[in-house]
Parts: sequence; C-alpha cells; structure tokens
Amino acid sequence: MKRILYVLACIPLLWTAVACTDNCTETRVFRQYTPVTMTTTQVRQGVGISIAQPLVKPGKIYTKDGYLFINELKEGIHVIDNRDPSSPKTLAFINIPGNGDIAVRDQYLYADSYMDLVTFDISDIANIHEVARVENVFMQGQFDGGWWSYQPANNNMVISDQRVEYRTQTVPTNCEATPAQPTSWWTVNTMFASSVSSDTKAGSAGGSSGTGGSMARFALYDKFLYAVSSSDMKLFNVQQPAKPTFSNTVSMSGGIETIFPYKDKLFIGSQTGMLIYDNSNPAQPKPLSTFSHARVCDPVVVNGNTAYVTLRSGSTCAGFTNQLDVVDVSNLLSPKLVKSYPMRNPHGLGVDFPNLFICEGDYGLKSFNASDPLQIDRNLQQYIEDVQAYDVIPMGTVSGQKILLMIGRDGFYQFDYSNPARLRLLSKIPVNRPTLT
Repeated sequence: MKRILYVLACIPLLWTAVACTDNCTETRVFRQYTPVTMTTTQVRQGVGISIAQPLVKPGKIYTKDGYLFINELKEGIHVIDNRDPSSPKTLAFINIPGNGDIAVRDQYLYADSYMDLVTFDISDIANIHEVARVENVFMQGQFDGGWWSYQPANNNMVISDQRVEYRTQTVPTNCEATPAQPTSWWTVNTMFASSVSSDTKAGSAGGSSGTGGSMARFALYDKFLYAVSSSDMKLFNVQQPAKPTFSNTVSMSGGIETIFPYKDKLFIGSQTGMLIYDNSNPAQPKPLSTFSHARVCDPVVVNGNTAYVTLRSGSTCAGFTNQLDVVDVSNLLSPKLVKSYPMRNPHGLGVDFPNLFICEGDYGLKSFNASDPLQIDRNLQQYIEDVQAYDVIPMGTVSGQKILLMIGRDGFYQFDYSNPARLRLLSKIPVNRPTLT
C-alpha cells in the first residue's frame, strides 16, 4: 500500500517527465550557445521587406497611429494594422538582422541592427524602405543570454555573436528532490536598445512619436532619440526625422536595462537601482539621484510623484528578489521607498492611473488598483494566470474601449480594460514556437 501511495505522489510534478520508480527522471530545458560570425556587409545586405511572418520569438512592442510593431528577437519587425483591436491584420515583415528595439517619429521608424541604427520610411506601409543609416555606433549587446560584439578598430568588419538554441535533456534524479525550475523561453535583453514610454515633448521638435512598453531601451524626447546599452546612453538628433545623426554618448554605471522618459526627466532601470536624470536640456541629460536595490532585473514606469519598479530574479539577472517597489519621487534628489510588495516573477508593467498592470512572466498578468500606495496588494482587481506575460502598454480609451496591449512568449494579446476587474479579451496573435530537440 505504501508503494502505491508513493507512485501517486509522483504524478503532479510539472513540466518534468518522471518515471515513478526508485530511479526517477526529469526532463530539463537548457540553452545551448554556438559561436557565429558575420560580416557587416552580410548584416547590412540582410535588411529588406518581406511578406508577413508568424510570431516565433516576439520581443518589444511599439504602437503609433493604429499600427503595431512587434520585434521578432534578432530577426526584424512585424508590421500589423491594429486600427481594429478585435481583428489585427499582419501586413509585412521588416528583415533587420540583430534587431531588438523600435521607435517611431512621424512616419519614420528607427531600429537597431547590431552595430547600426537604421531608419525606415513607413509613410506607405506597402512600400516600406530604408532611408538612412548611422553606422558603427553600437559595440556590443545581448540577445536571450547570448552576447555579441563588434570591434571596428580591428578593421575586420566582423560581428562575433552567439546563436541561442533551447534543448531538452532527460536526467536521472531523486524522486523526492524538488524539480529544477524551467529555463525561460524569452529572456529579451538587447543592449540598445502615460505610464508607457512615449515622446511627451514631441511638438517642440515638430513631430509626433509613438508609444513603447516598459522594457524599451529606445526612447524619443524632444528632438532626440535615446538608446541605452548596458553601460551608456547614446543620443541621436532626430530634428530631421529622416536623417538622424549621432550626437554624443553619456556614460553610466553597468547593468543598465531600460529607459522611461517622463516630462523632462529620464528614469533608467538598472540591475542595481533606478537612476533619475534631469533632461531639461535634452542634448545633455544630467544625473540627479539613484534609488538602489538588490541586484536583479529592473524596469520602471512613473505616474505623478510615484515610480513603480519591478524586481525579478532570472537566468540573466543575479539575485533572488521578486517584488514591486513603490517609490516616492516627489523629491527627485532623494527618492524614498514607500512600500515593497512580493511578486512571483515580475517583468514589464504599465500604469493608467489608478490601474496598474504587472506582467508576472510565466505566472500571468495582474491588474491592481494603485490609488492607495500602501494597500496595493489588497486591491488586486484581476489575476489572469493562463497567459505568459512579458510587457504591457495600457493605451487608455481608443474608439470607446480602454485597450491593453500585452506581449508574451505564447503570443500578442489585446484586452479591453474598461472594467479593470474583468479584462475582456479582444484578440490574440499566437506564437508558432519551435519544437524543442
């Protein structure tokens, strides 16, 4: 009888293949890194336009004027007509080797392509084409845990990269041991790359910009495009949107991950804290203060005098902290922690106050009422657990509905959050994920 009970106890183990004998087995997912090299000529000639492609490994999301742009990690950008959120239509795919981030000013789309910044004219979606390129401005980066680098000083014009593939391995294990945690499919760390990142001062530069999510490494403000890497921020003058020019580099501490422009300030998420920059002179951002935290991954969004920072552990982030920090930034020289809330594995977030949306990675999407910063955990409005959530953009009211854009490893979702306690699914573009070998 004891033997029968032991067999039954083996059954609930998740994501593992267990043989319920004295010698159990466990199927683990791991990353395999393979060195690859390519020339700058190969990269630059790889840019082009093709027919619409399925989502495979989606990354960042960006929207402007009813159109949606979804990064396909390291491959390019999906172009989608989203003027009817209930029925989005994929239109085209922009092939961009080494792409991780997106920004749009007027009818011009900016994208990183390994070492270059590339500009596309998207005024005619049926005739998207490259119009400008700033060469050799990005020296290194990271995609899905694999690093790439470019050393133009060597005059060999070669990019050294790592191809990342996911493999499965079945290994013997102790039946009573705690199973290992699965490796994330979609850690998206590219090194260049309302509560959402948008150009709040576009009018002074004579143009309008779109909206990105909290995981963005690109941000538009005034007449500048900012692109943060792991240790610096590069500025591009986009006063003439069709002809961006490199302006200067602002050195920063290491571990930089995200950028969020809010009014005339820049909020920078890093693995060790939130950095605040004075951007009253957009050509020369100046550091104001730092809100420090444990070493973990860290995006940030801001509303009024409050910053919301998610901290998470993960394969590319040291540490074991998973929480939401609510920070008082009324005194920008001395940000103060209001309260921390435990989370499961928070990734991107967005706020359309008082609604706060937090992506919990493989654990789903949460909707909170954040009107009382000391009671956020008691004001959970809805928890959707059967989705994988990486980043969100709360768009506010669009055609009579409040639209929430959400990207995850299993697809792109759109919800109506007119009732934030009962999100209504409007549409989904699924992911065609490759089979593990």
